[in-house]
Amino acid sequence: MAVQEQEDSRVLAGRRIVLSYSGPTPPAGVLRTLREGRAAGVILFGENVTSPEQLARAVADLKQAAAEAPHPRTLLLMTDQEGGRVRRLPGAPELSARSVGSAADPVAAAAESGSGAARTLADAGLNLNLAPVLDVYDKPDNFIDHYERSYGQDPGAVAELGTAFLTAQQGLGVAATAKHFPGLGAAPRGANTDEGQVTLNVPLSQLRSRGEAPYRTAIAAGVRLVMASWAVYPALDPDHPAGFSSTIIQGELRGRLGFDGVTVTDAMEAKALAPYGGAGDRALAAAGAGMDLMLCSARDPGQAEEATEALAAALDDGRLDRHAFTEAVARVDELRASLD
Repeated sequence: MAVQEQEDSRVLAGRRIVLSYSGPTPPAGVLRTLREGRAAGVILFGENVTSPEQLARAVADLKQAAAEAPHPRTLLLMTDQEGGRVRRLPGAPELSARSVGSAADPVAAAAESGSGAARTLADAGLNLNLAPVLDVYDKPDNFIDHYERSYGQDPGAVAELGTAFLTAQQGLGVAATAKHFPGLGAAPRGANTDEGQVTLNVPLSQLRSRGEAPYRTAIAAGVRLVMASWAVYPALDPDHPAGFSSTIIQGELRGRLGFDGVTVTDAMEAKALAPYGGAGDRALAAAGAGMDLMLCSARDPGQAEEATEALAAALDDGRLDRHAFTEAVARVDELRASLD
């Protein structure tokens, strides 16, 4: 079904929202939101999982609620299943990105990690992975290397291994997300956008030759989503985090690199965004920059509701362009239609 520009604003806004909740059981309010068609997806965390049987019941309830919407669409059910330390579900991939990068046959290890991630998620009823990480670290034991989340220091190798992971994963029907554009590889050890503001003073030439380079390969391979970083990159935009910067999202990612898939924010509750107001203000800033999906991952359904209401109000009063808004919804809808 094509997006109609005159559709209800709250429904259109909700179709750009990924919500979350705490505990093992989807709350009644979340199920109601899904029945109303006012969410594109749900992100799950370790705290939402107590056993395979419990997770199966929760996923079934979420899918059933989405199926009862007036115009039902496949629900995006996602998690972070990168491998190594960053796994929300038990099981593959067990190797971290660093371990993949140092394997005897790194490309084969990356492909096996991608297919393993796909099997783990698909077996649980999920259809989208917020992986792989394409950050190219510059100093050993810096922020991204310390947690073993980078394939290495060579952008060519990171491009090859990240693409092997995503190609294997998407070949088994689970959408992949390349992150964190335009790259967190220069972030020092303590520079975590979840905890505070981060500015990466990387020269433009280096940002493009190292940080952005793996995305060219991933985009050519058909990666379905790209997640933007919440760091500030003065060489591109000194005033906004990447996910709030049309220069970075529309100019670099879509314009220079030619990405036409779905853009998704990092966690909307990140402390790096403290100067930018609440969930509603942040959603408006992200939408204005060209982000398609808002990741409301605070485990508080009220966060998603606040973001939805703000987007709908801005759509109604003209602060957000309705044509651009419906194009973003259409990209998300197309992704949803392609998944089980």
